Amino acid sequence: MGAVLAAVLGASLVGCSSTGGKRAEDARKASQAQGKAAVNTPRWTVAMITHSGDGDTFWDIVQNGAKQAAVKDNINFLYSHDDEAQQQAQLVDAAIDKKVDGIIVTLAKPDAMKAAVARAKKAGIPVITVNSGSEESKEFGALAHIGQDETIAGEAVGEELTKRGKKKTLCILHEQGNVGHEQRCDGAKSTFKGKMQNLYVTGTNMPDVQSAIEAKLQADKDIDAVVTLGAPFADTAVKAKEGADSKAEIDTFDLNEKVAAGLKSGALGFAVDQQPYLQGYEAVDLLWLYKYNADVLGGGKPVLTGPQIITKDQAAELEDYAKRGTR
Repeated sequence: MGAVLAAVLGASLVGCSSTGGKRAEDARKASQAQGKAAVNTPRWTVAMITHSGDGDTFWDIVQNGAKQAAVKDNINFLYSHDDEAQQQAQLVDAAIDKKVDGIIVTLAKPDAMKAAVARAKKAGIPVITVNSGSEESKEFGALAHIGQDETIAGEAVGEELTKRGKKKTLCILHEQGNVGHEQRCDGAKSTFKGKMQNLYVTGTNMPDVQSAIEAKLQADKDIDAVVTLGAPFADTAVKAKEGADSKAEIDTFDLNEKVAAGLKSGALGFAVDQQPYLQGYEAVDLLWLYKYNADVLGGGKPVLTGPQIITKDQAAELEDYAKRGTR
């Protein structure tokens, strides 16, 4: 009997080992968008079109928020993206042709998007801007902008660097022409008491990003802080720091699972969270509110979702949320 019990127990342990990863993944998926609509309004269709490049985890978090709100609001949610402004504008045109009921769009390169937003407005399709383009949103005719003010976020970074006693900082811009990125670095420069220098890199090529940062850190040992403008680039900057044998602190805009772990371990100094989940959620929810009740938010001003400075002290609390893809 003892031998039989031991065999059964052993088999059950093997079974747990082989399925544990799947169970964890199933639990993670279950904690994301699910359930039934909480309203009985028509099934409207909302399209979100962003300037995201492939593999940018930030936009996965935005989508998670949008999808959760879409389930609650009985919304058919469509997502598309392109990091080339002209192609992004064409995607907006495609959504207009589909006669969607609402459009959510980013204005990282506003000049290229102005005409597309105007076409949506002419077609009677309400538009919400998110993440980038807070200064142009109202001018272009959008109902509201949801995101963080990039200049204010940059100013918060400059203040935090000064508080930490940093003297020379490198600000890494991974997407040339993105006005929001320029505003972040300019804002940081305006409040930082030390010296700050911009470094432009090609964000779609991580090996090149790493080598560019590493070369800069090797050439200038006085650099004591590096600020990346997106969570996926923080880990690359850490590797560059190690390759250059630099003592510079690595800080970043945006939060994800890896950043939360890096803050917790001390590999990263601080992160600036703009709550992308909230950006996606509120954008979809506001379009539903507008269609249902003609509601708007902000009074012509951006609805701010950030910035929030996250350090090691808050990382453990947010890590579980980051793992499930909502922070």
